[in-house]
Amino acid sequence: MFEIFAAYPTFLTFLSFVLAAAITLAVMPLFIKFLRRVHIGQQVRADGPQSHLVKQGTPTMGGVVMLVAVAVAAIAVGTPVPETLSLVAATLLAGALGLFDDASKVVKERSLGLTPKAKLLGQFLISTFFCLYAVNALGVAPTVEIPFVYTFDLGVLTTVLPLGDGVEVPWLYVVFVDILLMGMCNAVNLTDGLDGLAAGTVMIVMLVMAMIAYRSNLLDSAIFSAAIAGACLGFLWFNSYPADIFMGDTGSLALGMALGCLAVITKTEFICIIIGGLFVAEALSVMLQVFYYKRTKKRLFLMAPLHHHFEKKGWSETKVVIRFWIISGILATIGFSVYFAQSLAHVA
Repeated sequence: MFEIFAAYPTFLTFLSFVLAAAITLAVMPLFIKFLRRVHIGQQVRADGPQSHLVKQGTPTMGGVVMLVAVAVAAIAVGTPVPETLSLVAATLLAGALGLFDDASKVVKERSLGLTPKAKLLGQFLISTFFCLYAVNALGVAPTVEIPFVYTFDLGVLTTVLPLGDGVEVPWLYVVFVDILLMGMCNAVNLTDGLDGLAAGTVMIVMLVMAMIAYRSNLLDSAIFSAAIAGACLGFLWFNSYPADIFMGDTGSLALGMALGCLAVITKTEFICIIIGGLFVAEALSVMLQVFYYKRTKKRLFLMAPLHHHFEKKGWSETKVVIRFWIISGILATIGFSVYFAQSLAHVA
């Protein structure tokens, strides 16, 4: 559609950002009205902060509009090459899993939807298929590089399945990618607990991932990353405190999956952990809380995930969100700096 701008890749990346933001801003008000009319709203945890009880019934599943905006922008501005289609497919499948989870919560009128095992199984299947496709169709190497330290060859244990021309299954790399993608899915999901927190931090992270993809000469991945950042920006207009709508698991699971998939495509699996360090910290706070409580019957944090701990300490919701945005920006900057220094070292 935008072939006339093919000679201007920087503009195309920016255009993807603007188009996704514009679609989200235009469609979201209609979607919110529809959700209110059919009484589809958020179910709030009974054991969560008492200040969150007022959010009960707020429209949810805003991730549906975000994902439509991302898919349209990425395919319209970019090209429907395997790289783009695989990223869009994995993201939409994770979003579909989240949508089913959100719908279950609404129907059952409780804060828990699908069972943890069901969600993990769905994430596992998506992650595994994406990994195998990336290795066999996109030529992604089954390696993981720790910048300036060592590159791990996780393709040493590889089986070739007799399907078509042969399907390589690098077992160690598949396991690693499954952990990375499933981890990011659930980490972003856990971060989505305050108005504007997940959307703002994902926007920051995706802008940096767009720069990494662009410098790696992966224009379609850069356009895809920019589209997600744009959708998050448009969504923030309605999700800022006090939120008119939540993205739900539809959005958070999809955004986490997209981040993990981009890390695989751009070969920044380790750097992604730095860039998305805030999501990692949120997930670790839950894991540590559970482990510590089982061992001592005491809580390590006042409440997990980490953002609720600071709420319990007396910080306002907006203060937590803005400070977490700042931390996310710092971590993303550090991650990009490491990537940039590494790329210069490779050139030298």
